[in-house]
Amino acid sequence: MDLGLRNRVALVTGASSGIGAATARLLAEEGADVVIAFGRDETGARQTMAAVESAGRCAWLCRFDIADAAAVAVAISSICAQTGGLDVLVLCAGHNIVTPLIDITPEEWSTIIGVNLNGSFYTLRAAIPFLRDGAAVVTVASVAATTGAPHHAHYAAAKAGLVNLTKSAARALAPRVRVNCVAPGIALTPMGRDTVASLPPDYAQTKLALQRYAEPDEIARCIVFLASPAASFVTGATLDVNGGREMR
Repeated sequence: MDLGLRNRVALVTGASSGIGAATARLLAEEGADVVIAFGRDETGARQTMAAVESAGRCAWLCRFDIADAAAVAVAISSICAQTGGLDVLVLCAGHNIVTPLIDITPEEWSTIIGVNLNGSFYTLRAAIPFLRDGAAVVTVASVAATTGAPHHAHYAAAKAGLVNLTKSAARALAPRVRVNCVAPGIALTPMGRDTVASLPPDYAQTKLALQRYAEPDEIARCIVFLASPAASFVTGATLDVNGGREMR
């Protein structure tokens, strides 16, 4: 199936590893050129860049601190001057710390909210002037947005806010730009493996209908679909991709 992404320009945050890296690679395989946005992991970002270029597409590296509104605005403006605009924006940057609720400090709370919610807002706000007509935005939340999480309440709260930001942005930017959300369950990424380590050994078998955790590509494929013209009549939606963790 041709998703209609050939020669589109996409920017993916958190593209140095995990779901973000998988999304950047799959976008390139569908014919898109990709801006690889990252914070600290330059080695991972360059690996993603190599994968995009191996697919025969253009790649750019764009480094910024996503929790710094001014830095985000400068970086997005600079990279879009090079690309000429954006057709796809994927807000995938995330950070989690496994901490019991009672032990979360104000500093840790601010850090997690800053990356997962504030950073997504800063990036979206900075990118809006550069989104071409017909562009698509996909945010990446979490199953924790609806279930809560006793071992990372700050992360769950941030992702719940991101789900609502998605709906608000979908209303604000329609009909020119579509905005949707993917809410993954646990994926076997570096961050996801930390979460797995905090769970009972039989969690996947007892809590997930599919009885296993996701591979990053399984989440990325859903992101790429929502980012594509194949999903042209979908906006303001949250797609649960969690192996049957939440059925409602």
